Amino acid sequence: MPLDAHLAPYAAQGATSRGRHHAEEGSTTRGEFQRDRDRVIHCNAFRRLEYKTQVFVNHEGDLFRTRLTHSIEVAQLARSIARHLRLNEDLVEAISLAHDLGHTPFGHAGQDALNECMREYGGFEHNLQSLRVVDVLEERYGAFDGLNLTFETREGILKHCAEDIALTLGDVGERFLDHTQPSLEAQLANLADEIAYNNHDVDDGLRSGLITLDQLNEVPLFRRYSDEAQRLYPAASERRRINETVRRMINALVLDLIAQSQANIAQAAPASIADVRRAPPLIAYSETARVESLVLKRFLRDHLYQHYQVQRMSAKGRRIIRELFESFMEDARLLPPQYQAKAAADRARAVADYISGMTDRYAMREHRRLFTVEDI
Repeated sequence: MPLDAHLAPYAAQGATSRGRHHAEEGSTTRGEFQRDRDRVIHCNAFRRLEYKTQVFVNHEGDLFRTRLTHSIEVAQLARSIARHLRLNEDLVEAISLAHDLGHTPFGHAGQDALNECMREYGGFEHNLQSLRVVDVLEERYGAFDGLNLTFETREGILKHCAEDIALTLGDVGERFLDHTQPSLEAQLANLADEIAYNNHDVDDGLRSGLITLDQLNEVPLFRRYSDEAQRLYPAASERRRINETVRRMINALVLDLIAQSQANIAQAAPASIADVRRAPPLIAYSETARVESLVLKRFLRDHLYQHYQVQRMSAKGRRIIRELFESFMEDARLLPPQYQAKAAADRARAVADYISGMTDRYAMREHRRLFTVEDI
């Protein structure tokens, strides 16, 4: 039986992939999207995610999530949902594991700082940088730069893009110009990302003590499942009840996403991936779940991401990135040799590539090397 024979007709099929930029012989043991997933897992940028901030910087605690654990959690959720919808599990996993490869150190604060530094040079956006990592920056193969991933995986990595930038991106930029949709696998990876970071940031926020159960009980989605966990396990420890609450929240959103997406697909009745591209977005929550998820997201923004202790670390991260950028732009000789060569062609982009590829701890160490006499 062909590898993709179990998939729905509107799922992405490796046999009909739009292919890779550089032609390669197919594998006798793996499908095209399996190969993409494996290439992502083995690349340098994926390993570095272990020491990149999700919300809390790595040294703030061993149990807080990193970009690596977040990406694995996204892949698990997306793959489970894909199986129910008869979508391509390998493709959705490849997209999920690759979606944060271009993220800066220090989370969104790092991205904002680097984007501000790059304002005069085309800006910086981690979504575009993830694509740049797999297309250009990884150096694993003798025949080409990057990982030479399939169009479908690259399309899923690029979740959003301005039209002026899309004009420069070739095939993966086309849908932002003709206003069509990506594959259902790409749509699914995007929402699995949202489910993972919202619910797991609740867990990390409670673990850190920066948000409290009393505060979260003002959020309807949390309160409903917190009350259920309390009713079912009255003698359990607080930590166990939190775990039970979070897993129930995730399960509820996953089941809602499956049910609503199945209804949307049935109504649109796509017969192929081409029909998917012409349809409105089909992977979605119900309106009730969408609103509840939005309320949770706003709570986290106001009470966790804007918490003064998170903001203090974010301010440190922004300063580190800004000062590294200014130093390297002023004197390219401070860059490692391989980046000095790239800086000769485009200094700002080479500096951005170098800084965005840093882990949190490496960025802090580079900053000390440049600005602290004792560490020269």
